Amino acid sequence: MTQAMPRKSGLRLASYNVRKALGLDRRRDPARTLDVVAGLEADVIALQEADLRLGRRPSAFDAEEIARRTGLVPLPLGGTDVSLGWHGNAILARPGIKVGETRRIDLPGTEPRGAVLTHLETTQGGLILVGTHLGLLRRDRARQTRALQEALKQMPDAPAVILGDFNEWRAVGGLAPLDRDFHLLAPGRSYHAARPIAHLDRFALSKGVTASNAGVRQDLLSRKASDHLPIWADIALPPGGLHQD
Repeated sequence: MTQAMPRKSGLRLASYNVRKALGLDRRRDPARTLDVVAGLEADVIALQEADLRLGRRPSAFDAEEIARRTGLVPLPLGGTDVSLGWHGNAILARPGIKVGETRRIDLPGTEPRGAVLTHLETTQGGLILVGTHLGLLRRDRARQTRALQEALKQMPDAPAVILGDFNEWRAVGGLAPLDRDFHLLAPGRSYHAARPIAHLDRFALSKGVTASNAGVRQDLLSRKASDHLPIWADIALPPGGLHQD
């Protein structure tokens, strides 16, 4: 059964922990994962675990296959010439969205973690997008969210969205360092895909950025393609691209 997505009501962002294209049936099937991505109809999507862990961390996906199946283009964020992203974090965007400065960010913590940052020019205006996969320990997540805010301070003033696998099990709270400058949006239970019980995947919207609709993509394909379900949100940027207090 295929789940129909609501009609877009703004700039559609999505986030998906793709688990290196390894499904719950233990088959590594990049085509299946990309079909889930295509079904989101996103303008920009942040992926987590897009690269394999061993050696030079080669991508689990072929760039040409990504474009053919999804209509999206990978941003140049790979840490090596065979990686799609940085610490497994990658961003895909629709052609026509202009890509400005991009950065790879190492995050502090017990485990190796990172984030990718890009300044995009969309039909609504400029947007700074940060894709990340936060750590398993709460103390690490606190340090990592503060590091992301420090990275954003080094960018031009513009609306910002942090999205990804936040690894926070509490539905409310748990990410206090973001509370002052961001509104946290957990569209629904995204983990475990076979029986969703936790809101691990989220958006953090800076002041003035609003979401008109948001949800979790849950159908037969997405419940099998990864241990996470993808999330999506239709957002609007503040007029003039400025933060609103």
